[in-house]
Amino acid sequence: MRYFLGWLILGILGFTLLTACNHHTFQNISSLPKQPAAECRMVKHTMGETCVPINPQRVVTLSVSTLGNTLALGVKPIGATNEVQIDNNSLTYLQEKTEGIKLLGISRPDLEATLLLKPDVIIGLDWFKPIYPLLSQIAPTVLDKSDYANWQKHLSFVTEVLGKQKTEKALWQHYHQRMEQLQQALGDRYQNKKISFIYIGRNQINIDAKNSYAGSIIRDAHLQRPAPQNVDAPYGAFPISLEELKKADGDILFVTTFSKSGNEFLKNKQQEPLWKKLKAVRNNQVYYVDFMSWAASNMLGTDAVIDDLFKYLVHTP
Repeated sequence: MRYFLGWLILGILGFTLLTACNHHTFQNISSLPKQPAAECRMVKHTMGETCVPINPQRVVTLSVSTLGNTLALGVKPIGATNEVQIDNNSLTYLQEKTEGIKLLGISRPDLEATLLLKPDVIIGLDWFKPIYPLLSQIAPTVLDKSDYANWQKHLSFVTEVLGKQKTEKALWQHYHQRMEQLQQALGDRYQNKKISFIYIGRNQINIDAKNSYAGSIIRDAHLQRPAPQNVDAPYGAFPISLEELKKADGDILFVTTFSKSGNEFLKNKQQEPLWKKLKAVRNNQVYYVDFMSWAASNMLGTDAVIDDLFKYLVHTP
C-alpha cells in the first residue's frame, strides 16, 4: 500500500492521455517566440538538468508538498495545483498563506492557465513526466522524485531550485527548537507509552509507519510507536484488515480520514467490537486530527503536527 497520498498517483497516470487532450495548447506554446535567456544555474532533477533563474520571481508549484515548502522558504507562488482537495477538505495549515495564488487545477495543471501566468520556473514531482515537454516549453521545469517517505529531500530540492539555503537552515533550527520544547513539556510521562497513528479512507484502514511524514515527526519527538508500526514501509504506510485492528492499538491513538467515504467507514467501524476493545478507545484517548496537516509532507505542515502533539499529549488532562 502506498503512502496515504500515494493512491492519488493513480490519477496522475491519466496524464498519458493529457498530451492528446492539450494538442491545441501545445500548438499555442510552440508558436511563442523564445524569451532571451536570463542568468541561470543548472539544477539536476528526474528529467535531466535544467537551467533555472538565479532569483525566480514567478514560481508555479505542481504539488502540495512543493507548495508548502516554497511558502516555508519565503517564496509565494503565482500559481499551484492541489492534488489533495478532496470532499471539501481544505488545506487548513496553509489557508492564510495561499491568498492570491491561482489554483491551476486539482491533480493536473491547466496548461493554458499556466501559460497565461508567464512563470519563470515550474517546480513539481515526477508524477508529471508525461507532460514535461509541454511544461518545459512554458518555463524551465524541474521535477523531483515523489518520495513521501523522505519528505526532507524534497525540501532540499525546492531549496536548491529557489536558492534559499540560508532560509532552509533557519527552518530546521526552528523545527529542532520546537522539538526540544515539546520534549521538555512531555517530560517522562510517555516514557512507557505507545503512540499509534492510523488514517482511514475509501473503505480502508491504513497504518502510518515510522518512515512516513507524521511518523518521522513522532520519532523526532522521542515518542514510541507500537511494535507493528515501528517499521519502515514502502511509501511510509501499509493497509490492515478489520481482523488486524490490534496493530492499530496503542496507549494513545491518533486518527484521521481524508474523504466523506472514509468518515462513513470510520463511523461504521467504531461500532465494531474489535474497535471498542482497543486500549486507547477504552481509556478515551483517541484523538481525531486534520488529514491535510498530518499528510502535509512539507516543512510548513510540521508546526501543525507539533501543535497537535502539544494539544493532546501536553495540554490534555
